[in-house]
Amino acid sequence: MLEILAITCPIYLIVLAGYLATRGGLFARADMQVFGKFVFNLALPALIFNALAQRHIRDILHPGYLLSYLFGSLLMLALAFLAGRRLFGLSLVRSTFVAMGVSCSNSSFIGFPILMLMVAPVAGVALGLNVIVENLVMLPLLLAMAEHGKHGSAGAWHQVLRQAARRLLRNPLVLAVSAGLAVSLTQIALPQPVVRTVTLFAQASGGLSLFAIGGMLVGLSLSAGWQRVVPLVACKLIGHPLAVLLVSSLLPLLGVTAMGTELRAAALLMAAMPMLSIYPILAQAYGEADRSATALLICMVSSFFTLSMWMWLVSGARP
Repeated sequence: MLEILAITCPIYLIVLAGYLATRGGLFARADMQVFGKFVFNLALPALIFNALAQRHIRDILHPGYLLSYLFGSLLMLALAFLAGRRLFGLSLVRSTFVAMGVSCSNSSFIGFPILMLMVAPVAGVALGLNVIVENLVMLPLLLAMAEHGKHGSAGAWHQVLRQAARRLLRNPLVLAVSAGLAVSLTQIALPQPVVRTVTLFAQASGGLSLFAIGGMLVGLSLSAGWQRVVPLVACKLIGHPLAVLLVSSLLPLLGVTAMGTELRAAALLMAAMPMLSIYPILAQAYGEADRSATALLICMVSSFFTLSMWMWLVSGARP
């Protein structure tokens, strides 16, 4: 267990450093958004491109990982939405954002740095596959559900899906996945100066992304009924990885090739991450910002303990 804490402590110490630096006035919260833009638009795309372009296509497209993560996330989405509607009588919009909170992970800013410490050989590939699931399926579906709940018209679905498709065409992470897969498929040998330049950008992603997350937590509070979001946090940090693990265990029965140990660990750990850092921002347009911000703050703090547990279990299961 001490070895696991040696991995998780630096991760959260960097997050804490970002929080204290921003809270103390060394940086403004707006500066964290600039750091986040750099990571999202340059560093992470470079990292994903490098991870995919330097591998053969058969080493990238893992049906077991994609199906496990996709259907595990969809299972949590459906259960959370139905529970919100049927058990707690929540509105369509609030139920949608509860579903988003339990089914969408912070794969880029927190998930990747942790995978680099736990399962480095497959970390970049796992991040690329998560980008496919989250950006092509989960977020467009959830935003369409939110629009439908807000406006109550079927036309809103089509409008949101069209907007999502346009955004995807400009999304740096999706473009990086597409470019990396194209290079992998064609086996083009990139010039070394290009490879080294991309690598330098990629190396900036880990620490800076964690630092930015810490700064973005400044200003969030526990005032918006923290007791009400505890079930959401528990479902995200414990239920989501269990759902992915369940689906991955069932896939071999359906004839899908089982994942390797490292990919299976990567899928479980990605699902065990806190929710998206932009969760409150997405919720703000639908009047759910306060509750979502509270959930994010509690999830970040709680994840230190739950992630340590999952990492300990994963390390014990690996040879």
